Amino acid sequence: MKRLATLVFLSLLGACASAPRGGIEPPAPPSRYTPEPGRDAATVAEMRAAPAPAVPELAAGRNPGGDHRALAAQGFVRIGSAHFAGPEAAARDEAIREGREVGAERVLLYPPRADAAAPAGPGDWAAAYYVRFQLPFGATFRDLRAQERAALASTGGVAIGSVIGGTPASRANLISGDLVLALDGQPFADRSAFQALLKRHAGHAVTLTIVRNGERLKRMVRLGAMPANSD
Repeated sequence: MKRLATLVFLSLLGACASAPRGGIEPPAPPSRYTPEPGRDAATVAEMRAAPAPAVPELAAGRNPGGDHRALAAQGFVRIGSAHFAGPEAAARDEAIREGREVGAERVLLYPPRADAAAPAGPGDWAAAYYVRFQLPFGATFRDLRAQERAALASTGGVAIGSVIGGTPASRANLISGDLVLALDGQPFADRSAFQALLKRHAGHAVTLTIVRNGERLKRMVRLGAMPANSD
């Protein structure tokens, strides 16, 4: 009888040691979130187009590169990534929890891969976090090549690369391959000079002189405001 009572006591003691004290849940595991360069919390808060949602939208990712391009076309910018071990239900919960912490609007969750080339390591779930940014211009651009300048008899300008949907560049019907030669009639030398003009006219409407398929056109662009800490 004494031996039975001792076993019962030890069992109860073990249960008490393993249960949360005072009904408090154990702390969440350490964050495994890695922000993208230049996507710190202050920058994300300043650049986002809308307040952070109470709960981010979680979806199953398909192809990281393709998913990224599709979201970028809608004005979304990847702000960070994370990886989680364990079953899918736990990974989903952690991905949403982390998304709320960083103010993500969309979270894409990718299943574990067995190979060592997996982005988060073999056997881990990977999550990518996105926020829609309010972009002042909304398109990438590069310096004109020598042959492009020669064909246009121009000493400067830029070529438009990718155009993000829902941005001033998109609403002005700029497309990839457009050659921009002037802003409000003012020619400029290169990419840096064009960036400086965009910053100077931020928040205002400007007229771009472009060449598309050999035809010279005018496009009015209503530029968004630059972030307060923009260089």
